[in-house]
This record gives sequence, C-alpha cells and structure tokens, in this order.
Amino acid sequence: MKAVVLLSGGLDSTVTLAKAVADGCEVTALSFRYGQRHGRELRSAEAVCGRYGVKHAIMDMDMTSFRSALTRKEIDVPEDRDGDLSSEIPPTYVPARNIIFLSAAAGLAESIDAERIYIGANAVDYSGYPDCRPEFFEAFGEMLAKGTKTGVEGRPVKIMTPILHSTKADIVRLGKALNAPLELTWSCYNGGEKACGRCDSCRIRLKGFEEAGCRDEIEYR
Repeated sequence: MKAVVLLSGGLDSTVTLAKAVADGCEVTALSFRYGQRHGRELRSAEAVCGRYGVKHAIMDMDMTSFRSALTRKEIDVPEDRDGDLSSEIPPTYVPARNIIFLSAAAGLAESIDAERIYIGANAVDYSGYPDCRPEFFEAFGEMLAKGTKTGVEGRPVKIMTPILHSTKADIVRLGKALNAPLELTWSCYNGGEKACGRCDSCRIRLKGFEEAGCRDEIEYR
C-alpha cells in the first residue's frame, strides 16, 4: 500500500511517518519550502527520510504573502504564553495551510497511485489552529470523494490522522515505541541551531516529554 506522508520535520509528523511505516505502507514523504521563517525544519525532514530510506519530495510554494508570524519576520512569534494555548488562534497560524498542503498531497497521491495521506495533525495539545480539528479532516475527505478522479471512481484517497486525539505525551510514547528518531526532529518556530524553549511549539513539546517521563534529546538555548 502506498502512502503520502506530510512531513514538516517536527515531532508530530515524524511519529506519523513512523506509524505509516509500521502500518506497512510504501511511503513518499512530502515537505514544503513555503517561505517559512527558517529552513531548519526541512533539514530535519531530510534527516528523518534518510533514516527511514523513504522517498522525499520537497515542493516549493511561496506563501510569504500570507499574513503569519511563520511567513513574515516582522511579526513576532509569541513566547512564554501561559494557560491553555489552544484558547485562541495565535499569529503563528498560516491561513489555509493544511488545506493547501493536503490538496498538494492529494495530487501527489493520485499521481503515484497512493491510497492514503498521513498527516500529523493534533487537536489535543496544540496551538488552536482551526485546520487541526476532526471536523476539518472529515470535510476534506468528503471533498476528495467528490473532487478527484479516484473519488468519482469510488476509491478516494483516505486521510489518515493517527495522532489527532492523542496528548503530546502519548505522541512521545508512541514515537518511542516505534523507535522513531525523535532526536532528529525540530519543533521550534524560531531558527538557529538550538530550539528556543519559549515559543508555543517548544513549550508544548517540552511538556509532552516531561509528562511522558522521557528526556528530549534535542538541544535548547
């Protein structure tokens, strides 16, 4: 069974790739160079693909005209936020990003006769992005059934969200159980050789490792 796995190089997408491999899929990983603040996550994605020996497609897509702290360096990445980080949509939200990425993944899936698309979206310990919710993926699956060749032929590409309802600690535990190379991953919204430890993504990641009783092997400032 062939599968396209959306791979940012982060913790969630890497564990999702590990799950696709464990499910017996022949994986093609898909990453994007979309004008994000830094290329550090793409280096991680390449390293993860190298570890697994899977095909890695990198698609160039200029999204710098989209207003987001991840595509506009003049917009500050929030740091040291307390409380429920999913209570409001932060400036790191990239408008329609998962819609665009999943659409590209669907096109690649049809092109290589893949039956599945895996995405490491999470709706539990996350930053409140609207395109990480279960109802979004349900609606997107319905769209693929109606708007693609495989869909109208009665064999739509299936969207797989294996960690959608998992806590970050659960994701860390799953990654450890699958021997995923978590030490190669990058979650920080900021660039550099060491993660900042202060952005939402770092704070959620660190909390997940702590609750899982594991040490995060990446370096922090």
